[in-house]
Amino acid sequence: MELNLNYDISLQELTQWLRAQGWVKADAVVQSVEKPGEGNMNMVLRVVTQNGNLILKQANPFVQKYPTIAAPIERVAVEAAFYQFVSAKRRIKAFLPDFVGFDPKNNIMAVQDLGKNNDYTKIYQKGQTLTIEEAKKTTLFLDRLHGTNFPQQSVQAYPTNMALRQLNHAHLFVYPFLEDNGFDLDTVQPGLQELSLTYKTDEKLKKSLAGLGKVYLQPGKSLLHGDYYPGSWLSTKHGFQVIDPEFSFFGPAEYDMGVLMAHFKMAQLPSDLVNIALDEYKEPRFFDPSLMSLFASVEILRRIIGLAQLPLDLTLEERSGLLKEAAQVIRTGGY
Repeated sequence: MELNLNYDISLQELTQWLRAQGWVKADAVVQSVEKPGEGNMNMVLRVVTQNGNLILKQANPFVQKYPTIAAPIERVAVEAAFYQFVSAKRRIKAFLPDFVGFDPKNNIMAVQDLGKNNDYTKIYQKGQTLTIEEAKKTTLFLDRLHGTNFPQQSVQAYPTNMALRQLNHAHLFVYPFLEDNGFDLDTVQPGLQELSLTYKTDEKLKKSLAGLGKVYLQPGKSLLHGDYYPGSWLSTKHGFQVIDPEFSFFGPAEYDMGVLMAHFKMAQLPSDLVNIALDEYKEPRFFDPSLMSLFASVEILRRIIGLAQLPLDLTLEERSGLLKEAAQVIRTGGY
């Protein structure tokens, strides 16, 4: 049975489909569907039944928020593979919703509904921060994920996720640095477009970025979340939870940690809180702190002058300072 998820879907049709999948009880009836949050990549529904709720996620061949941007449809299959891959690892699974099932025909995955919760994008606003416990949890999850040794045969069978990584690569290392990429940054903040030209015309910076981009696309030893930022964290009745591992792959642990450090910096979290969080992370063997700094720097650049914008509560001067510092790290770090 083919199914196209949308907010006006027939509840009877959805009930029949869920029963056929075995994802709800035989007598379950869908009472309503809701939009669970502001998703970017996929069509996501909260399904409400008398016996409990589910979250359904369906991949289309485009980015849900930006339908003109093509995206690999197998991304939900990768996310399902991630949940199944770590299902026996209790210390990792404690941070994740329960996996319910995956329908490859319709590219639909179901996971446990963690409730009507807030993500952590609020920390970008001045005056907002993380508690000490929350800060520790952000790095503890990565410590457990990166520090787990999986059987080599399983690692080799894990999806490379190359199509989605190449899309992410373009948004990290290419699009933000095109002089005319069709995105007027003055719609984000007046003066940002002119500020961005300093970096879009910097050939030394672009050369260093190209080398770093090759490192991102290479295979690595650690299982990565792949998009580890405050929008992928939830504050729930179960505590700190992590969602949306569709960008997952086996790669350099420095990438996940670099992205995390970039968002701590853009959120202007106190340095003592960041240090407390870092104490929870035991660097894997061969971990390179300088590579982490490079990945952090490119994440800052792409989030400020790229297409993947955030609700940053920063003045133009504050953005300029972050850009200058990040660009200098990349120019001098080399790769």
